[in-house]
Amino acid sequence: MYVKRVRMSPIDKIKLVIFDFDGTLGDTRQTIVTTMQMTIEALALPERSDSDCASTIGLPLAECFSNLFPELPTETIRQCADTYSTIFSGNVMAFKPNAFPGIVDALASLKRQGCIITIASSRSHDSLVELIHNLGLSDYVSLLIGADDVIHAKPHPEPVLKTLSALSVEASNAIVVGDMTVDISMGVHAGTRTCGVTWGNGKRSDLEKAGADYIIDNMKDLIAIVKRSY
Repeated sequence: MYVKRVRMSPIDKIKLVIFDFDGTLGDTRQTIVTTMQMTIEALALPERSDSDCASTIGLPLAECFSNLFPELPTETIRQCADTYSTIFSGNVMAFKPNAFPGIVDALASLKRQGCIITIASSRSHDSLVELIHNLGLSDYVSLLIGADDVIHAKPHPEPVLKTLSALSVEASNAIVVGDMTVDISMGVHAGTRTCGVTWGNGKRSDLEKAGADYIIDNMKDLIAIVKRSY
């Protein structure tokens, strides 16, 4: 486990854990990449590799496609996002995602410790509701913030700031956990602690450069971090 020098005062107990979803809780890489490539094919756009598509995971849909095709006009980017959403609805059944190993047990443990568990994601709110239900996570999650619940999506801090406000929790008592640099940047700019995970779509070196306070290889490390804050 990588740990940046983090100073915690006795009042800075971690009461709130804000998770990213894709690549952090849910193993959705195959579903996302397949859907992106099917969208690209459906709209007769130039091919993009698996790694090209995966590198955009964590961004709002429109930004995913504008990163892949910066030359496309806004109207076409919007068409990409709409087409993706339609195809994804079918693919989520054909390529059913799973929670990463240890996730359900870890969420149960965090809840037993008294932590509030929430999700801040770049996917739509309704999509989050469906996915966490299918993955058996609904009982542990107190609040969902999707891309359509905010004006400014990741890496802007609004999803975290909205979560803190809704639950009346100070930033010093929260930690953002995610697999991509946008998750870390979101937490850093909101004033929370941040934790990168290595089992998702991001690179350890990029998470370090983004300023993650911790980088973990399994969820047991996160439970230990939370316990040490008490």
